[in-house]
Amino acid sequence: MTGLFATGALVMRGAGCSINDLWDRNLDPHVARTRFRPIARRAITPERAIIFTGVQLLTGLAVLLQFPTQCLYYGVPSLALVATYPLAKRVTHYPHAVLGLAFSWGALMGFPALGIDLLSAENSAALTAAGLLYASNIAWTILYDIIYAHMDVRDDLRAGIKSMVVAHEKHTKSILIGLAVAQLALLSGAGVAASCGPVFFVGSVGSAVVSLAWMIQRVKLDDVSDCWWWFRYGCWFTGGGITAGLVGEYFARISGVYEKELAKTNETD
Repeated sequence: MTGLFATGALVMRGAGCSINDLWDRNLDPHVARTRFRPIARRAITPERAIIFTGVQLLTGLAVLLQFPTQCLYYGVPSLALVATYPLAKRVTHYPHAVLGLAFSWGALMGFPALGIDLLSAENSAALTAAGLLYASNIAWTILYDIIYAHMDVRDDLRAGIKSMVVAHEKHTKSILIGLAVAQLALLSGAGVAASCGPVFFVGSVGSAVVSLAWMIQRVKLDDVSDCWWWFRYGCWFTGGGITAGLVGEYFARISGVYEKELAKTNETD
């Protein structure tokens, strides 16, 4: 199942990039970082790009069909977000939020993939955990996408492309701190809702505190290459720590570590 999720994420990420490049084919030539993208430099025609995108979407559908049927009902609506994100930067300074809604959808998909119906009354705790985890991922996506947007801020201003950086460039660090606090609080809430133990809170939440604080303190927002470095690797630092904590929590549960500690506590009492 992990392999299917990884394949689906890779394919749909690619489809999202293709859709974005199609929508932005007349904007990308005006931005230094994107002017050499295949469609922007006319190495590929829009018609061929549409065919390629169709193949990617069909491949994603093939992967989705390997999961329980209810995953289809949860997965298909995300396509609307993937398709409309590129339009958001034309009408609002907060397109990062739409990107967060699209990129974080996998946080919801894991539950029905395991046979957990989030809309069932008996699974209210799972719904709470899923909602908080989804919201935490949205905050995280917005955070690192703002760093990404700093690379293009001057070209975006000239091209008329909207972003939070264009609207609030002088307050970016404060915004990043606020998003990090929100992400950590929501991640902690998801852990409480899922009855996670110390391994999750120390491993996942604790490591995220360290990696996010380090990134926000160190990133040089006026340096394009530095922004690119932190955008490229910062998500691996934070995501790797969260994943390690989740894996540790899983093994702590199946090995009975928490039950043994509880038994020792009860014997002491």
